[in-house]
Amino acid sequence: MRNSKTIFLCSLVVIIFDRCGSRSENDRAHSGESYLSLTDNGAWCWFSDPRAIYFEGKHRRTYAGWVDSAGSIMVGFYDHDLKSIETKALRNHLEKDDHNNPSLFIDNEGKLMVFYSKHDTQEPIYMDRARNAEDISAWDPVDELGLNDSVVYAGLSNTYTYTNICQLADEENKLYLFWRGADHKPNFSTSVDNGKNWDRGKILILPDRIYKDRRPYLKMASNNKDVIHFAFTDGHPREEVTNSIYYSKYYKGAFYKANGDKIADWSGLPLKPQNSDVVYDAVKSGEKAWIWDVAENGEGDPVIVYSRFPNDSTHVYYYSVWDHQQWSNHALINSGRWFPQTRPGEIEREPNYSGGIVLDHEDPSTVYLSRVENGKFEIEKWATRNQGKDWNILEMTKNSEFDNVRPFVIRNHATQDSLTVLWLNVKKYRHYTDYQTSIKMNIR
Repeated sequence: MRNSKTIFLCSLVVIIFDRCGSRSENDRAHSGESYLSLTDNGAWCWFSDPRAIYFEGKHRRTYAGWVDSAGSIMVGFYDHDLKSIETKALRNHLEKDDHNNPSLFIDNEGKLMVFYSKHDTQEPIYMDRARNAEDISAWDPVDELGLNDSVVYAGLSNTYTYTNICQLADEENKLYLFWRGADHKPNFSTSVDNGKNWDRGKILILPDRIYKDRRPYLKMASNNKDVIHFAFTDGHPREEVTNSIYYSKYYKGAFYKANGDKIADWSGLPLKPQNSDVVYDAVKSGEKAWIWDVAENGEGDPVIVYSRFPNDSTHVYYYSVWDHQQWSNHALINSGRWFPQTRPGEIEREPNYSGGIVLDHEDPSTVYLSRVENGKFEIEKWATRNQGKDWNILEMTKNSEFDNVRPFVIRNHATQDSLTVLWLNVKKYRHYTDYQTSIKMNIR
Protein backbone atom coordinates (compact mmCIF):
# COMPACT_ATOMS: atom_id res chain seq x y z
CA MET A 1 0.00 0.00 0.00
CA ARG A 2 1.34 3.41 -0.96
CA ASN A 3 1.23 6.28 1.48
CA SER A 4 0.33 9.91 0.91
CA LYS A 5 3.92 10.69 -0.07
CA THR A 6 3.62 8.23 -2.94
CA ILE A 7 0.35 9.81 -4.05
CA PHE A 8 2.05 13.21 -4.05
CA LEU A 9 4.84 11.79 -6.17
CA CYS A 10 2.29 10.41 -8.60
CA SER A 11 1.03 13.98 -9.01
CA LEU A 12 4.58 15.07 -9.80
CA VAL A 13 4.80 12.40 -12.47
CA VAL A 14 1.96 14.09 -14.34
CA ILE A 15 3.77 17.43 -14.22
CA ILE A 16 7.10 16.00 -15.32
CA PHE A 17 5.46 14.04 -18.12
CA ASP A 18 3.78 17.18 -19.41
CA ARG A 19 7.01 19.17 -19.35
CA CYS A 20 9.02 16.59 -21.27
CA GLY A 21 6.34 16.51 -23.98
CA SER A 22 6.60 12.76 -24.56
CA ARG A 23 3.36 11.70 -26.23
CA SER A 24 2.51 8.31 -27.65
CA GLU A 25 -0.62 9.43 -29.53
CA ASN A 26 -1.05 13.22 -29.63
CA ASP A 27 1.37 16.11 -29.75
CA ARG A 28 -0.63 17.89 -27.09
CA ALA A 29 -3.88 17.65 -25.14
CA HIS A 30 -7.01 19.51 -26.20
CA SER A 31 -9.94 20.92 -24.29
CA GLY A 32 -12.77 18.49 -23.71
CA GLU A 33 -15.10 20.73 -25.69
CA SER A 34 -12.95 20.47 -28.82
CA TYR A 35 -13.59 16.73 -29.19
CA LEU A 36 -16.39 15.41 -31.37
CA SER A 37 -19.68 14.76 -29.56
CA LEU A 38 -21.52 11.50 -30.04
CA THR A 39 -24.44 13.45 -28.61
CA ASP A 40 -24.81 16.93 -27.17
CA ASN A 41 -27.42 15.66 -24.71
CA GLY A 42 -26.51 12.45 -22.94
CA ALA A 43 -25.49 11.09 -19.54
CA TRP A 44 -24.81 7.81 -17.78
CA CYS A 45 -23.99 6.29 -14.44
CA TRP A 46 -21.22 3.66 -14.18
CA PHE A 47 -23.13 0.58 -13.03
CA SER A 48 -24.88 -0.46 -16.28
CA ASP A 49 -22.64 -1.94 -18.95
CA PRO A 50 -21.60 -2.26 -21.66
CA ARG A 51 -22.45 1.34 -22.48
CA ALA A 52 -20.70 1.19 -25.87
CA ILE A 53 -19.64 -1.63 -28.21
CA TYR A 54 -17.71 -1.74 -31.47
CA PHE A 55 -19.13 -4.12 -34.09
CA GLU A 56 -17.79 -4.89 -37.53
CA GLY A 57 -20.07 -6.55 -40.07
CA LYS A 58 -21.19 -4.81 -43.22
CA HIS A 59 -20.26 -1.61 -41.40
CA ARG A 60 -17.62 -0.56 -38.88
CA ARG A 61 -19.60 1.11 -36.12
CA THR A 62 -19.45 1.97 -32.45
CA TYR A 63 -22.87 1.68 -30.79
CA ALA A 64 -23.67 3.42 -27.50
CA GLY A 65 -26.59 4.09 -25.20
CA TRP A 66 -27.45 6.94 -22.83
CA VAL A 67 -30.25 8.82 -21.12
CA ASP A 68 -30.84 12.42 -22.15
CA SER A 69 -31.71 15.41 -19.97
CA ALA A 70 -35.45 14.75 -20.43
CA GLY A 71 -35.10 11.15 -19.28
CA SER A 72 -35.42 9.57 -22.72
CA ILE A 73 -33.55 6.32 -23.43
CA MET A 74 -31.32 6.81 -26.44
CA VAL A 75 -29.08 4.69 -28.65
CA GLY A 76 -26.78 5.78 -31.42
CA PHE A 77 -23.78 4.85 -33.46
CA TYR A 78 -20.67 6.38 -34.97
CA ASP A 79 -19.84 5.01 -38.43
CA HIS A 80 -16.05 4.78 -38.62
CA ASP A 81 -15.91 4.87 -42.43
CA LEU A 82 -18.58 7.47 -43.19
CA LYS A 83 -17.66 9.56 -40.12
CA SER A 84 -21.37 9.92 -39.49
CA ILE A 85 -23.57 9.70 -36.40
CA GLU A 86 -27.14 8.42 -36.09
CA THR A 87 -29.32 8.36 -32.97
CA LYS A 88 -32.67 6.86 -32.02
CA ALA A 89 -35.01 7.40 -29.07
CA LEU A 90 -36.16 4.05 -27.69
CA ARG A 91 -38.34 5.39 -24.89
CA ASN A 92 -39.30 9.05 -24.55
CA HIS A 93 -39.35 10.57 -21.06
CA LEU A 94 -38.90 7.31 -19.15
CA GLU A 95 -37.41 9.08 -16.13
CA LYS A 96 -34.92 11.91 -15.74
CA ASP A 97 -32.20 10.01 -13.90
CA ASP A 98 -28.74 9.04 -15.14
CA HIS A 99 -29.00 5.66 -13.35
CA ASN A 100 -31.28 4.59 -16.20
CA ASN A 101 -28.71 4.47 -18.99
CA PRO A 102 -29.05 1.28 -21.06
CA SER A 103 -26.64 -1.62 -21.45
CA LEU A 104 -26.02 -3.02 -24.93
CA PHE A 105 -25.57 -6.46 -26.46
CA ILE A 106 -25.13 -7.45 -30.12
CA ASP A 107 -26.22 -10.99 -30.95
CA ASN A 108 -24.69 -13.38 -33.46
CA GLU A 109 -26.91 -11.98 -36.21
CA GLY A 110 -25.64 -8.48 -35.59
CA LYS A 111 -28.88 -7.30 -34.00
CA LEU A 112 -28.67 -4.85 -31.13
CA MET A 113 -30.38 -5.70 -27.83
CA VAL A 114 -30.83 -2.92 -25.26
CA PHE A 115 -31.64 -3.35 -21.55
CA TYR A 116 -32.72 -0.58 -19.17
CA SER A 117 -34.97 0.23 -16.23
CA LYS A 118 -36.08 3.07 -14.05
CA HIS A 119 -34.15 3.83 -10.87
CA ASP A 120 -35.35 1.83 -7.88
CA THR A 121 -38.97 1.28 -8.88
CA GLN A 122 -41.14 -1.82 -9.28
CA GLU A 123 -41.39 -1.27 -13.03
CA PRO A 124 -39.64 -4.13 -14.84
CA ILE A 125 -36.49 -4.21 -16.89
CA TYR A 126 -37.21 -3.26 -20.50
CA MET A 127 -35.55 -5.06 -23.39
CA ASP A 128 -35.61 -3.61 -26.90
CA ARG A 129 -34.41 -5.71 -29.85
CA ALA A 130 -33.49 -4.21 -33.21
CA ARG A 131 -35.52 -5.63 -36.07
CA ASN A 132 -32.58 -5.73 -38.47
CA ALA A 133 -28.85 -6.34 -38.18
CA GLU A 134 -26.61 -3.27 -37.83
CA ASP A 135 -29.64 -0.99 -37.85
CA ILE A 136 -31.20 1.18 -35.14
CA SER A 137 -34.14 2.57 -37.12
CA ALA A 138 -36.68 -0.22 -36.49
CA TRP A 139 -37.36 -2.19 -33.31
CA ASP A 140 -39.53 -5.10 -32.23
CA PRO A 141 -42.15 -4.49 -29.52
CA VAL A 142 -40.48 -3.94 -26.17
CA ASP A 143 -40.26 -6.90 -23.78
CA GLU A 144 -40.96 -6.32 -20.09
CA LEU A 145 -38.75 -8.50 -17.89
CA GLY A 146 -40.27 -8.77 -14.43
CA LEU A 147 -37.61 -11.18 -13.25
CA ASN A 148 -37.47 -10.60 -9.48
CA ASP A 149 -38.68 -13.64 -7.55
CA SER A 150 -41.36 -12.11 -5.35
CA VAL A 151 -42.31 -15.54 -3.95
CA VAL A 152 -38.92 -16.73 -2.69
CA TYR A 153 -38.09 -13.19 -1.56
CA ALA A 154 -41.56 -12.29 -0.34
CA GLY A 155 -41.63 -9.33 2.03
CA LEU A 156 -38.39 -7.87 0.67
CA SER A 157 -38.05 -4.94 -1.71
CA ASN A 158 -39.03 -5.71 -5.29
CA THR A 159 -37.38 -3.02 -7.39
CA TYR A 160 -35.09 -2.76 -10.43
CA THR A 161 -31.98 -0.66 -11.05
CA TYR A 162 -28.99 -1.06 -13.42
CA THR A 163 -28.52 -3.77 -16.05
CA ASN A 164 -25.42 -5.69 -17.11
CA ILE A 165 -25.39 -8.28 -19.89
CA CYS A 166 -22.92 -10.86 -21.22
CA GLN A 167 -22.88 -14.15 -23.13
CA LEU A 168 -20.83 -17.33 -22.63
CA ALA A 169 -20.00 -19.10 -25.89
CA ASP A 170 -18.96 -22.33 -24.14
CA GLU A 171 -22.41 -22.57 -22.53
CA GLU A 172 -24.18 -22.67 -25.89
CA ASN A 173 -24.31 -18.88 -26.02
CA LYS A 174 -26.25 -18.57 -22.79
CA LEU A 175 -27.05 -14.97 -21.88
CA TYR A 176 -26.46 -13.72 -18.34
CA LEU A 177 -28.34 -10.63 -17.20
CA PHE A 178 -27.48 -8.91 -13.90
CA TRP A 179 -29.34 -6.10 -12.13
CA ARG A 180 -29.99 -4.70 -8.67
CA GLY A 181 -33.28 -6.28 -7.80
CA ALA A 182 -34.97 -8.22 -5.01
CA ASP A 183 -33.86 -7.06 -1.55
CA HIS A 184 -31.74 -4.39 -3.28
CA LYS A 185 -29.13 -7.09 -3.90
CA PRO A 186 -27.36 -8.04 -7.14
CA ASN A 187 -29.74 -10.42 -8.93
CA PHE A 188 -29.27 -12.38 -12.14
CA SER A 189 -31.15 -14.41 -14.73
CA THR A 190 -30.13 -16.51 -17.74
CA SER A 191 -31.57 -17.14 -21.18
CA VAL A 192 -30.73 -20.04 -23.49
CA ASP A 193 -32.76 -18.76 -26.47
CA ASN A 194 -31.20 -15.36 -27.15
CA GLY A 195 -33.42 -13.46 -24.75
CA LYS A 196 -36.82 -14.82 -25.73
CA ASN A 197 -37.30 -16.47 -22.34
CA TRP A 198 -35.57 -15.86 -19.01
CA ASP A 199 -35.20 -17.84 -15.79
CA ARG A 200 -36.67 -16.41 -12.61
CA GLY A 201 -34.15 -14.11 -10.96
CA LYS A 202 -31.92 -15.15 -8.06
CA ILE A 203 -29.87 -13.14 -5.59
CA LEU A 204 -26.19 -13.40 -6.46
CA ILE A 205 -24.57 -11.67 -3.46
CA LEU A 206 -26.00 -11.44 0.04
CA PRO A 207 -24.12 -9.52 2.74
CA ASP A 208 -25.31 -9.58 6.32
CA ARG A 209 -28.58 -7.65 6.55
CA ILE A 210 -27.38 -5.22 9.21
CA TYR A 211 -29.79 -2.60 7.88
CA LYS A 212 -32.75 -2.59 5.49
CA ASP A 213 -32.00 -2.76 1.77
CA ARG A 214 -28.22 -3.00 2.20
CA ARG A 215 -27.03 -2.94 -1.39
CA PRO A 216 -23.66 -4.19 -2.66
CA TYR A 217 -22.48 -2.37 -5.79
CA LEU A 218 -21.41 -4.76 -8.53
CA LYS A 219 -19.16 -4.55 -11.57
CA MET A 220 -18.80 -7.55 -13.85
CA ALA A 221 -16.78 -8.52 -16.90
CA SER A 222 -16.63 -11.62 -19.07
CA ASN A 223 -14.23 -13.16 -21.54
CA ASN A 224 -17.43 -14.03 -23.46
CA LYS A 225 -16.33 -17.65 -23.49
CA ASP A 226 -16.50 -19.37 -20.10
CA VAL A 227 -15.73 -16.88 -17.29
CA ILE A 228 -17.52 -14.00 -15.59
CA HIS A 229 -15.55 -11.83 -13.14
CA PHE A 230 -17.30 -9.98 -10.31
CA ALA A 231 -16.02 -7.11 -8.17
CA PHE A 232 -18.34 -5.70 -5.50
CA THR A 233 -18.71 -3.81 -2.24
CA ASP A 234 -20.48 -4.24 1.10
CA GLY A 235 -22.88 -1.45 0.21
CA HIS A 236 -23.00 2.26 -0.59
CA PRO A 237 -20.04 4.17 0.92
CA ARG A 238 -22.40 6.82 2.24
CA GLU A 239 -24.23 4.23 4.35
CA GLU A 240 -21.39 1.92 5.43
CA VAL A 241 -19.06 2.45 8.36
CA THR A 242 -16.48 0.75 6.18
CA ASN A 243 -16.86 -0.36 2.57
CA SER A 244 -14.48 -3.01 1.25
CA ILE A 245 -13.84 -4.43 -2.25
CA TYR A 246 -14.44 -8.14 -2.97
CA TYR A 247 -13.89 -10.46 -5.92
CA SER A 248 -15.23 -13.77 -7.20
CA LYS A 249 -15.22 -15.61 -10.52
CA TYR A 250 -17.86 -17.78 -12.16
CA TYR A 251 -16.60 -20.75 -14.20
CA LYS A 252 -18.48 -23.87 -15.30
CA GLY A 253 -21.19 -23.85 -12.68
CA ALA A 254 -19.16 -22.76 -9.65
CA PHE A 255 -17.61 -19.68 -8.07
CA TYR A 256 -13.93 -19.28 -7.26
CA LYS A 257 -11.39 -16.97 -5.73
CA ALA A 258 -8.61 -15.60 -7.93
CA ASN A 259 -6.24 -18.36 -6.73
CA GLY A 260 -8.66 -21.06 -7.87
CA ASP A 261 -10.10 -21.98 -4.48
CA LYS A 262 -13.78 -22.84 -4.80
CA ILE A 263 -16.16 -20.56 -2.93
CA ALA A 264 -19.43 -22.30 -3.77
CA ASP A 265 -21.23 -24.37 -6.36
CA TRP A 266 -24.13 -22.90 -8.27
CA SER A 267 -26.46 -24.47 -5.73
CA GLY A 268 -24.62 -22.62 -2.96
CA LEU A 269 -25.78 -19.16 -4.00
CA PRO A 270 -26.05 -16.45 -2.83
CA LEU A 271 -22.41 -15.57 -2.24
CA LYS A 272 -21.32 -14.11 1.07
CA PRO A 273 -18.80 -11.28 0.66
CA GLN A 274 -16.71 -12.59 3.57
CA ASN A 275 -16.29 -15.92 1.74
CA SER A 276 -15.03 -14.23 -1.43
CA ASP A 277 -11.63 -12.71 -2.13
CA VAL A 278 -11.00 -9.57 -0.10
CA VAL A 279 -9.26 -7.27 -2.58
CA TYR A 280 -9.23 -4.32 -0.21
CA ASP A 281 -10.11 -4.48 3.48
CA ALA A 282 -11.57 -1.14 4.54
CA VAL A 283 -11.91 -2.32 8.13
CA LYS A 284 -8.12 -2.32 8.51
CA SER A 285 -7.54 1.10 6.98
CA GLY A 286 -10.75 2.86 7.96
CA GLU A 287 -11.03 4.30 4.43
CA LYS A 288 -14.24 3.54 2.57
CA ALA A 289 -14.05 2.45 -1.08
CA TRP A 290 -16.26 2.25 -4.16
CA ILE A 291 -15.84 -0.07 -7.11
CA TRP A 292 -15.30 1.29 -10.63
CA ASP A 293 -14.30 -1.54 -12.96
CA VAL A 294 -13.05 -5.11 -13.35
CA ALA A 295 -11.51 -6.81 -16.39
CA GLU A 296 -9.51 -9.87 -17.41
CA ASN A 297 -5.90 -9.48 -18.55
CA GLY A 298 -4.08 -11.53 -21.18
CA GLU A 299 -3.20 -14.22 -18.66
CA GLY A 300 -6.81 -14.63 -17.63
CA ASP A 301 -6.28 -12.91 -14.28
CA PRO A 302 -8.56 -10.20 -12.87
CA VAL A 303 -7.68 -6.51 -12.70
CA ILE A 304 -9.74 -4.05 -10.64
CA VAL A 305 -9.85 -0.27 -10.25
CA TYR A 306 -11.62 1.53 -7.44
CA SER A 307 -11.68 4.73 -5.36
CA ARG A 308 -10.77 5.11 -1.69
CA PHE A 309 -11.94 7.98 0.47
CA PRO A 310 -9.65 9.10 3.30
CA ASN A 311 -12.35 11.78 3.48
CA ASP A 312 -15.12 12.90 1.15
CA SER A 313 -12.93 15.58 -0.43
CA THR A 314 -10.09 13.16 -1.19
CA HIS A 315 -10.76 10.51 -3.80
CA VAL A 316 -7.73 8.28 -4.38
CA TYR A 317 -7.72 5.90 -7.35
CA TYR A 318 -6.28 2.40 -6.92
CA TYR A 319 -5.24 -0.25 -9.43
CA SER A 320 -5.38 -3.81 -8.13
CA VAL A 321 -4.09 -6.90 -9.93
CA TRP A 322 -3.91 -10.56 -8.94
CA ASP A 323 -0.20 -11.45 -9.21
CA HIS A 324 -0.72 -15.22 -8.77
CA GLN A 325 -0.04 -14.96 -5.05
CA GLN A 326 -1.98 -11.98 -3.72
CA TRP A 327 -3.91 -8.88 -4.63
CA SER A 328 -1.43 -6.06 -5.25
CA ASN A 329 -3.06 -2.66 -4.69
CA HIS A 330 -1.29 0.34 -6.20
CA ALA A 331 -2.27 3.92 -5.41
CA LEU A 332 -2.41 6.02 -8.58
CA ILE A 333 -3.39 9.56 -7.69
CA ASN A 334 -5.66 11.76 -5.60
CA SER A 335 -8.23 12.76 -8.21
CA GLY A 336 -9.74 15.55 -6.10
CA ARG A 337 -13.20 15.66 -4.60
CA TRP A 338 -16.64 14.89 -5.95
CA PHE A 339 -17.62 16.34 -9.33
CA PRO A 340 -21.32 17.30 -8.81
CA GLN A 341 -21.69 21.06 -8.65
CA THR A 342 -22.86 21.63 -5.09
CA ARG A 343 -24.89 24.77 -4.64
CA PRO A 344 -23.45 27.28 -2.17
CA GLY A 345 -24.64 26.60 1.35
CA GLU A 346 -25.87 23.10 0.55
CA ILE A 347 -24.42 19.77 1.66
CA GLU A 348 -23.42 17.55 -1.25
CA ARG A 349 -25.77 14.58 -1.50
CA GLU A 350 -23.29 12.40 -3.42
CA PRO A 351 -19.83 13.19 -2.00
CA ASN A 352 -18.43 9.88 -3.31
CA TYR A 353 -19.08 10.61 -6.98
CA SER A 354 -15.50 10.56 -8.27
CA GLY A 355 -14.59 11.77 -11.74
CA GLY A 356 -14.13 8.12 -12.62
CA ILE A 357 -11.55 5.48 -13.54
CA VAL A 358 -12.03 2.59 -15.99
CA LEU A 359 -10.02 -0.21 -17.57
CA ASP A 360 -9.48 -0.90 -21.24
CA HIS A 361 -11.02 -4.38 -21.35
CA GLU A 362 -9.02 -5.19 -24.48
CA ASP A 363 -5.83 -4.46 -22.51
CA PRO A 364 -6.33 -3.67 -18.81
CA SER A 365 -2.75 -2.48 -18.44
CA THR A 366 -4.32 0.75 -19.75
CA VAL A 367 -6.70 2.85 -17.69
CA TYR A 368 -8.51 6.11 -18.34
CA LEU A 369 -9.24 8.39 -15.43
CA SER A 370 -10.73 11.76 -14.60
CA ARG A 371 -8.97 14.02 -12.11
CA VAL A 372 -8.87 17.68 -11.15
CA GLU A 373 -6.26 19.78 -12.95
CA ASN A 374 -6.39 23.59 -12.70
CA GLY A 375 -9.86 23.47 -11.21
CA LYS A 376 -11.47 21.19 -13.83
CA PHE A 377 -11.82 17.46 -14.16
CA GLU A 378 -9.68 16.31 -17.09
CA ILE A 379 -9.26 12.92 -18.80
CA GLU A 380 -5.90 11.12 -18.74
CA LYS A 381 -4.69 7.81 -20.15
CA TRP A 382 -2.38 5.77 -17.92
CA ALA A 383 -0.43 2.70 -19.09
CA THR A 384 1.74 0.27 -17.15
CA ARG A 385 4.14 -2.45 -18.24
CA ASN A 386 4.76 -3.91 -14.79
CA GLN A 387 1.29 -4.52 -13.34
CA GLY A 388 0.75 -1.08 -11.86
CA LYS A 389 4.13 -0.32 -10.29
CA ASP A 390 5.06 2.38 -12.83
CA TRP A 391 2.99 4.37 -15.29
CA ASN A 392 3.27 6.36 -18.47
CA ILE A 393 0.70 9.15 -18.49
CA LEU A 394 -0.92 10.96 -21.39
CA GLU A 395 -3.13 14.02 -20.85
CA MET A 396 -6.09 13.74 -23.19
CA THR A 397 -8.00 16.87 -22.17
CA LYS A 398 -6.52 20.11 -20.87
CA ASN A 399 -7.69 23.66 -20.18
CA SER A 400 -11.31 22.60 -20.57
CA GLU A 401 -14.20 24.95 -19.93
CA PHE A 402 -16.29 22.18 -18.36
CA ASP A 403 -15.55 19.08 -16.31
CA ASN A 404 -14.82 15.79 -18.10
CA VAL A 405 -15.94 12.73 -16.13
CA ARG A 406 -17.06 9.10 -16.21
CA PRO A 407 -14.93 7.78 -19.06
CA PHE A 408 -15.87 4.46 -20.66
CA VAL A 409 -13.65 2.38 -22.93
CA ILE A 410 -15.57 0.98 -25.88
CA ARG A 411 -15.85 -2.80 -25.64
CA ASN A 412 -14.20 -4.73 -28.46
CA HIS A 413 -12.89 -1.45 -29.85
CA ALA A 414 -11.04 -1.63 -33.15
CA THR A 415 -7.28 -1.72 -32.68
CA GLN A 416 -6.69 -0.05 -36.04
CA ASP A 417 -8.93 2.91 -35.16
CA SER A 418 -8.30 5.89 -32.91
CA LEU A 419 -11.75 5.80 -31.27
CA THR A 420 -11.42 3.96 -27.95
CA VAL A 421 -12.99 6.02 -25.17
CA LEU A 422 -16.12 8.10 -24.47
CA TRP A 423 -16.78 10.45 -21.56
CA LEU A 424 -19.18 13.06 -20.23
CA ASN A 425 -18.47 16.75 -20.75
CA VAL A 426 -20.44 18.48 -17.99
CA LYS A 427 -22.14 21.83 -18.50
CA LYS A 428 -24.29 21.17 -15.43
CA TYR A 429 -24.48 18.35 -12.90
CA ARG A 430 -26.28 19.20 -9.68
CA HIS A 431 -27.59 15.71 -9.05
CA TYR A 432 -28.27 12.50 -10.96
CA THR A 433 -31.72 13.93 -11.72
CA ASP A 434 -30.48 17.40 -12.71
CA TYR A 435 -27.81 17.40 -15.41
CA GLN A 436 -26.82 18.79 -18.80
CA THR A 437 -23.96 16.81 -20.31
CA SER A 438 -22.65 15.76 -23.71
CA ILE A 439 -20.85 12.51 -24.59
CA LYS A 440 -17.45 13.09 -26.16
CA MET A 441 -15.36 10.76 -28.30
CA ASN A 442 -11.57 10.83 -28.40
CA ILE A 443 -11.55 12.00 -32.02
CA ARG A 444 -11.59 15.57 -33.30
